[in-house]
Amino acid sequence: MADQYDLIVLGSGPGGYVAAIRAAQLGLRTAIVERELLGGICLNWGCIPTKALLRSAEIFHYMNHAKDYGLAAEKITADLNAVVQRSRGVAKQLNQGVTHLMKKNKIAVHMGTGKLVAPGKLEVTGDKGTETLEAKHIIVATGARARDLPFAKADGKRVWTYRHAMVPPEMPTKLLVIGSGAIGIEFASFYNDMGADVAVVEMLDRVVPVEDADVSAFLEKALKKQGMTIMTGAGVESLAVSDAGVAAKIKGKDGAVVDGQFSHVIVAVGIVPNTESIGLEEVGAKLDRGFIQIDGYGHTGVPGLWAIGDCVPGPWLAHKASHEGVTAAESIAKELGNADVHPHPLDPNNIPGCTYCHPQIASVGMTEAKAKEAGFTVKVGAFPFMGNGKAIALGEAEGFVKTVFDARTGELLGAHMIGAEVTELIQGYVVGKTLETTEAELMNSIFPHPTLSEMMHESVLAAYGRALHI
Repeated sequence: MADQYDLIVLGSGPGGYVAAIRAAQLGLRTAIVERELLGGICLNWGCIPTKALLRSAEIFHYMNHAKDYGLAAEKITADLNAVVQRSRGVAKQLNQGVTHLMKKNKIAVHMGTGKLVAPGKLEVTGDKGTETLEAKHIIVATGARARDLPFAKADGKRVWTYRHAMVPPEMPTKLLVIGSGAIGIEFASFYNDMGADVAVVEMLDRVVPVEDADVSAFLEKALKKQGMTIMTGAGVESLAVSDAGVAAKIKGKDGAVVDGQFSHVIVAVGIVPNTESIGLEEVGAKLDRGFIQIDGYGHTGVPGLWAIGDCVPGPWLAHKASHEGVTAAESIAKELGNADVHPHPLDPNNIPGCTYCHPQIASVGMTEAKAKEAGFTVKVGAFPFMGNGKAIALGEAEGFVKTVFDARTGELLGAHMIGAEVTELIQGYVVGKTLETTEAELMNSIFPHPTLSEMMHESVLAAYGRALHI
């Protein structure tokens, strides 16, 4: 006899486990299936442990610049193994937290590899053999994995993915990072602060290419100032791995191919969804380049089948996955007769993005260029960190805040920041966009002094020619 549930969630990352918790809160008999570790990639091998690594690198950076703050620190060294072990401890603590949340919410946990074998039916193969689970609804939250280069598979020794880079066998001396998205730039920033000689290759014409062009330009300048080599409009033609290191042939924007010798390489060129061999095609789900196609509520169009997170179209962010998980769980509860839930479809324009390099980057909504492409006449304001008292007091006077408004209606179309702690500031603009704020509400809001958040106010004022401190 198969175990019976209202909902089965396949995958326990930040989308899957949050969906399961919300479903349980709504009274659904819920199970979750996980083949590796509760919390998925984000908690165990992504968002959380990388931030622990970056925090260690940040403190190491400040210690090496103690004299800038009137302090003295000598013979400062870094123990890479201890740094890594701290990050693993942070991940383990949060993994245990998710385990507790499953018990607290009475969610059945089935460890093993799940496969859809019929509508509403899932087979789970684990250490104890194969069991069959049945549910009226199933959410697929299987996530994604790092994409390999066609000519070089990551071996964990010299060529790394993000997972290898989090538990390095040794400290790189000369590191090549292929790809300048959030993952690539964060690891470039970490290893650079820890003392490696870092080069970044990006095939597009600027680093962090999804960000506003002004942010990209500022970051490239900052990274070069920190000692990194940045090659944009460039591509890696080949990698030759040996015991001595990695020989790379890199084609520059001028078409010339140059040879480079590196101790290690991090490949950060995108992701591949974990959607193969789990029975999706057999039950009628539609896929595009491996990503499951869904509507704004997470429904696949197949009765009872839903999908969320990194296995559906992007952006591929943990907080988007969690939001999708809540939306799908509430939509399922509504279908099962709960009239008290009112799910709303996801609005991609209100999803913030954060990159935890040095300096940090955060954004929400349209870039200036995208807003103009969409036909808007825009008002743009910007305010530098150098004009903010708190930033100067912190010794963090590099960066700026930029806002983009619809000149006709005053709607906030986008906000873009680079500098210290901007990943903590961006949520103010996210709330504003979600509430459909115009410049008037932002101008009339009182921002506390002295704080970095005052730059958010000044940027809005600057868009309308009213900036006070520049």
